[in-house]
Amino acid sequence: MLAKNLLVTGASRGIGRACALLAARSGWSVGVNYREDAKAADAVVETIAKDGGRAVALKGDVAVETDAVAMFDAAAKALGPLTAVIANAGIIAPTAKLADMSAERMRHIFEVNTLGAFLTAREAARRMSKSLGGAGGSIVLMSSAAARLGSPNLYIDYAASKGAIDTLTLGLSKELGPEGVRVNAIRPGLIDTEIHASGGEPDRAPVLGATAPLGRPGSAEEIAEAAIWLISDAASYVTGALLDVAGGR
Repeated sequence: MLAKNLLVTGASRGIGRACALLAARSGWSVGVNYREDAKAADAVVETIAKDGGRAVALKGDVAVETDAVAMFDAAAKALGPLTAVIANAGIIAPTAKLADMSAERMRHIFEVNTLGAFLTAREAARRMSKSLGGAGGSIVLMSSAAARLGSPNLYIDYAASKGAIDTLTLGLSKELGPEGVRVNAIRPGLIDTEIHASGGEPDRAPVLGATAPLGRPGSAEEIAEAAIWLISDAASYVTGALLDVAGGR
């Protein structure tokens, strides 16, 4: 039986926070990664500790290679060998058409959402692969329904950055299957978290969520349920899956 040691990137808020809290309640020891908001990350760790769980806050920018490596090293030192990683860290920018986007904006989106996920997945592969001395495990990548919808007039750069995550999932699941590592992705729809405010539309989820077939936005906790299932033994024959959790949208 694999040890239940998990790293969640971008875990100080939103979907990442919900994943960390649910994982801890499910018996996982959790590395809570954050980039800037130490107070929020510490609050997640404190909540887990109060409930009898085990967690550690880990500062690091997933888009910076040295940070990514150090984050994994610190997680393993504090918790023991990792057997699951949820690559959740991601950003958006204010809504705009492609013609109005600067190269700087696009570069930043791809550095965090795509390169950051690739670096996270690479470090997980290096540590979990059986041929490299690991015990196997599970990687969950956070994509988006935007990857298949395109987000025209809104966030085409964000949508494209998440489309790359779908491709990473499909390819890496085939690379790592023989290594005992499962790789899956979740494609959330309109989820009511703080990320929309950073894009300049704090009410976007409730307003557009009402147009989904289920008639409402989703919650971070609903995405967490899917993520923790994917890293659990209950999903032991699931790899290469792109799981839509989008209310039918």
